[in-house]
Amino acid sequence: MRIVRYTYPNYRSLLPSTGFLTRSPWTGLETEIDRFFQSAVGAVAPALPGSQFPVDLYEDQANAYVRAELPGLSREAINVEVAEGVLTLTAARKQKTGDQEESFSYSRAINLPDGLQTDKISAAYENGVLTVTLPKQEVVKPKKVTVEVR
Repeated sequence: MRIVRYTYPNYRSLLPSTGFLTRSPWTGLETEIDRFFQSAVGAVAPALPGSQFPVDLYEDQANAYVRAELPGLSREAINVEVAEGVLTLTAARKQKTGDQEESFSYSRAINLPDGLQTDKISAAYENGVLTVTLPKQEVVKPKKVTVEVR
């Protein structure tokens, strides 16, 4: 099983790798720490409109999976679409504070690799975790044909 973690890029990871601005061996750790504090702050204060959320991508022999943590949202507020090789996950929520009502929207677009059956996609939302299942196309095995003598 291969697991890929989509994280948010920071300015350190975008620096060129030549010259005196070489990439630090601690960049990966810094990115994870930044992501941790962003998620901790997001749990206390709501995220900004149009913000993204982290997703996990993994696969097995039969399927590819996209898993997103979307706690506190209703199933009706989540939208999953596939168009032209792009999986789009969107969610919206409304929050009342006193007399005001604020709307927050979250969105994530993921380019899908070739070899997936996008017409057989399925999604499940349980305990704040959205799991999208994308079945892989079956590999066509060559068929051996016997030659008859006539």
